[in-house]
Amino acid sequence: MPLSTADRSVLEPAIRRLNALRPLSPEARAALEYAMLEGLQRAGAGEDLISEGDPVDSVRIVLSGWLCRYKTLEDGRRQIVNFIFPGESCDSHAFLLSTMDHSIATLTPVVYAEIKRARFDSLLAADRSLAEAFLCEMLVNEAIQREWVINLGRRAALERVAHLFCEIFERLRPVGMVDGNSCAMPVTQTDLADATGLSVVHLNRTLQELRASGLIVLRDRTLVIRDIDALKSTALFSPSYLRLYRGGREHG
Repeated sequence: MPLSTADRSVLEPAIRRLNALRPLSPEARAALEYAMLEGLQRAGAGEDLISEGDPVDSVRIVLSGWLCRYKTLEDGRRQIVNFIFPGESCDSHAFLLSTMDHSIATLTPVVYAEIKRARFDSLLAADRSLAEAFLCEMLVNEAIQREWVINLGRRAALERVAHLFCEIFERLRPVGMVDGNSCAMPVTQTDLADATGLSVVHLNRTLQELRASGLIVLRDRTLVIRDIDALKSTALFSPSYLRLYRGGREHG
């Protein structure tokens, strides 16, 4: 049965992102679309989709909304170790481990597709293009994680926040979620502070510095980058670690 326009619209972020990583065959796209539609779920803001130590038996693919991966110290301090955006999966191969080593929480209301392990395994086994797309996503995620380590360990506060904004902008671009020089920024200063290893006070001062420099406008849950080249220069940002691949060749 063909999908409706509304159905395709909901699923489009995931299809666009995976298709950018590896061009999907028509058969792979159709099979994945039906699997996602059958597993559609919704969650409100501030919920844990999965907690550290939980068993994993399915793959979750985000279709709308923002989530974060985080770890919490025994005294309650939280470190966000990555964001998860529309079109991205929550660890497509995590079910190969016995339990989760981190938690995943919603930062906004989200819509996601949950595909059980057996169904996901059969999808990958049936089509090489889909299997390669999810493997490429895993490799890109590993590259992002290495960059976050550098961000926390070596960049100054101004560079850190500028780098995070550049990355968010570039990660939202492949799924059509940037509008000119602006994109959504539906997270709190506490979230940004926990992602950059800064106190909220230090994060606020850094945002003020970026605004005063004429690099960004952050208002009404929207980020406007006034000069992307200048912001990248401030952040020492190179998008090479975010490059997606088509047919084995780098692009972007």
